[in-house]
Amino acid sequence: MSDSKRRSVKLHGDRPAASSQRGYLDRKELAASAFERTRMPMVVTDARQLDFPIVLANQAFLELTGYSAEEVVGQNCRFLQGPGTSLAAVAEVRFAVSQEREANIELLNYRKDGSAFWNQLHLSPIRDDDGRLLYYFGSQLDVTEYRKVQYLEATEHRLLKEVDHRAKNVLAVVEGIVRLSRSDDAALYAASIQQRIQALSHAHVLLAERGWQEIELGEIIKRQIESFSSERVSMEGPEILVPAMIVQPLALVVHELLINAAVHGSLSAPSGRLHIHWQEVPGQGGFKLRWEETGGRTPSSDRQPGFGTAMVGAMIEKQLLGKVEREWSDDGVVVDILVPMKS
Repeated sequence: MSDSKRRSVKLHGDRPAASSQRGYLDRKELAASAFERTRMPMVVTDARQLDFPIVLANQAFLELTGYSAEEVVGQNCRFLQGPGTSLAAVAEVRFAVSQEREANIELLNYRKDGSAFWNQLHLSPIRDDDGRLLYYFGSQLDVTEYRKVQYLEATEHRLLKEVDHRAKNVLAVVEGIVRLSRSDDAALYAASIQQRIQALSHAHVLLAERGWQEIELGEIIKRQIESFSSERVSMEGPEILVPAMIVQPLALVVHELLINAAVHGSLSAPSGRLHIHWQEVPGQGGFKLRWEETGGRTPSSDRQPGFGTAMVGAMIEKQLLGKVEREWSDDGVVVDILVPMKS
């Protein structure tokens, strides 16, 4: 179609929503000025030509994309697409154009220098007086910063939920410690609670240092043993990474076993020794830990299990879904603990 025939097409713009008589008479010139001077990037493509080439683009569009007027005019807008552009979003654009309807689509576009930006694209068909499609108007809005804010808000929300979840778990353990700990001596009662909460604190600090990621089993045990500073404790085992969610209950289990060893077991006697070793469980996941006390006091058969023993059993069997077995002898005690871990 020749330029003269294109100019003869009956094309009239939409009536202004509000205007004075003078403004209405000058509406075409004012519209052209507004198109060029607005800060919103805009283009117009010719729907009568193959591949909908750009026939008008304002300065804001050139500034957004980094292309020159010569590089833009005559091109289809797909030149803004790149490796990260969603195929679903592109298909949505194509469908809207094929149906000759308006559409609002958010997609990832790329500037001339290769930098990406999120584009809130609005498409609107322009028709002649007979309803035939002549042009497509497209406005772009760079919503990259808005996207970043949304992402940060979503991340903050997830973080707050996770902190809330972890805090509730820790407080539940603390509540159990306070409720179940018992002693006729107020000072001993306070000390036992303080020691158990301190054990949780050591585990919490370790988790914070590792960014709440997996932690090596030996490091968890070592942090609890450090407070005893005992040269009569040895430990060995392969590197096994423990999920963050079970670090604190596992640390509390180690603490309770240590306290029991110090008060009633091998570490309560000068000749006593404690050997801790662990290994992976082939084909099952998780690990098996053996707590072996020797050379300590002879266990009393009539001594009733204390809170520490009960808590170890509850932590391992109920919270960690594992198993704990004890075997006493004249020379000490062996505690075998099996802790499964999901892959």
